[in-house]
This record gives sequence, C-alpha cells and structure tokens, in this order.
Amino acid sequence: MPSSEIRYAVGQCSLGALLVARNPAGLCAISLGDDAGALAAGLRAAHPQAQPDTDGAALAQVTAFIDTPGSALTIPLAPRGTAFQQRVWQALGQIAPGHTLSYTELAERIGAPQAVRAVAGACAANPLAVAIPCHRVLRRDGTLAGYRWGEARKRRLLDQEAQLGRTP
Repeated sequence: MPSSEIRYAVGQCSLGALLVARNPAGLCAISLGDDAGALAAGLRAAHPQAQPDTDGAALAQVTAFIDTPGSALTIPLAPRGTAFQQRVWQALGQIAPGHTLSYTELAERIGAPQAVRAVAGACAANPLAVAIPCHRVLRRDGTLAGYRWGEARKRRLLDQEAQLGRTP
C-alpha cells in the first residue's frame, strides 16, 4: 500500500503519547511513547508520504479504547506483516482481557511449538499496541518480558485488565 494512503494523528492517552495511523483498510499503527513528536517522526521516516489525519475520529476512538478498559474498538485492524506474524497476531487477539499466556503456550496455540523465539519476534513487531494485545504474553515463569512500548506500560495494562474481573 502506498504511504500516501496513510493518515495519522498524535495525542495523549492514559499511557502517554499516542500515535494512530490508518489506511483505507483500517488501523495500521498504534504506537505508545513519551513524546508524540517522536512517534510522528518515526512514522514519517518509515512512510514519508503519510499525511496528518485532520478528522481525528480514529485518534478519539483509540484513545477511548485505551483509557476505558473493556471498551470495544470498532475500526477494522489492518496490520501489515508476514503470514507467520499474522498468525501470531490473530492468536493474540483471542487472549481474553485479564488472561495471559507464555510465549511457549502461544507458540503451541498456533501449531508451532518450536518457534518460541519467532513468536516473541512477532510480538515485538506488533504494529497495533493494545488492539493486538501482545502485552498479554509473559515469560514461562510469569514474569514480564520486554514490551515494545515499555514494561511499565505493559504492567499497567495487565493491572487494568485484572481489575475488570474484580467486583468491589
């Protein structure tokens, strides 16, 4: 897909700076960080023809999705990746909020039990923070592993999701 078809917007959410990019098929990037300008610069470096999204509707919906755990995201997801990455990302989407898997369990779920490192690589390449919930994957011993958008954000997301299942 030509970069000129990518529209992006930056803002803030409860997890920090947020970049949301879409193409005609749907959301192609959701990035988190500390500096919205740096997120935009990174997208423009990869896609020089990407244009600012003056509508703002996608940014507003993704912000609400992140800031209101348990809410739905109705914009279609359109991540670009290899067939293997797509399989991993699809399996990630089947992990319910408040639940986690190990990288080993995820590899087994996709029928590639020997591909644990490749599964971890696909999680690291996930272009859609939170929408494709790679934060729900932990080391086999239950500890946090690296997270493209920072381990503190991963911990916060997991804690928020754990709260969803609790009653006062």
